[in-house]
Amino acid sequence: MAKAPAKGKNGPLPPIIVKKITVVAGGHHGGAWKVAYADFVTAMMAFFLLMWLLGATTEKQRKGIADYFTPTLVKTRQGSAGSYGLLGGSSLTDADKYQFRAGQTGTKTLTVPRDATGGPKDGGSKAKRTATIAQRLKQKLAASAALRKLAPQVRMQMTPEGIRLDLVDDANFSMFRLGTTILTPDAVQLLSAIGQAIGPDAGGITVRGHTDSLQWKPGDAVNNWSLSAGRAEATRQALMRSAVGEGRFRRIEGVADKEPLIVANPADARNRRMSILLMD
Repeated sequence: MAKAPAKGKNGPLPPIIVKKITVVAGGHHGGAWKVAYADFVTAMMAFFLLMWLLGATTEKQRKGIADYFTPTLVKTRQGSAGSYGLLGGSSLTDADKYQFRAGQTGTKTLTVPRDATGGPKDGGSKAKRTATIAQRLKQKLAASAALRKLAPQVRMQMTPEGIRLDLVDDANFSMFRLGTTILTPDAVQLLSAIGQAIGPDAGGITVRGHTDSLQWKPGDAVNNWSLSAGRAEATRQALMRSAVGEGRFRRIEGVADKEPLIVANPADARNRRMSILLMD
């Protein structure tokens, strides 16, 4: 039998209601983890999107995407190793199949976006000039199968003084016949294409010859100093025969083996090279 409700003087007493209140602590027990989790999910989505793009695109498409996101501000550094992207983006000291292996690590490579303009403060005019010369040279080197084969010997980069073209020897290619200032037939073709590409440019030109450290026999009248200078002069004359005006040349230099490209191995074939500086 149910118990009768308690009664007061004025009738039944009201029921007693107990209300429980739960207090939630702040800090790590709050919602901060949701923000961190959202960031993690976003990062994972970007990662898988990148993986998908790498697997679903061609090399040409990936290069186009990279060029799109390349900043227009060009930072130059003299002596930076690496191709400017003109002929495949390979570094001057990449690992290779040459007789003397170097595989050294270069500095940052330099990429100039297509149609880069910018203003005077961010090097826009220099970038546009470089892109124009690079495109012109690329077209000339693609004109025949022989020139396409020689294209990897040409490396292009921007320096504080201007645009520098390095024509690099290797175990399978030489600019000059051994120990002479006589250009090889391949070098004549290559310099003809380069001369036609840089001919319309108005800047001054400096030609510098480099040799490896292999020494001459004692008593020979010729040495690496005279050889490098003579090869620079032969290069100048070849460029003049290919639409480059004589008045554009500012200096002809021979530095022998004093500025090796492969410092760790001065006898490396790639230390034999001709540098053509298109001055600003």
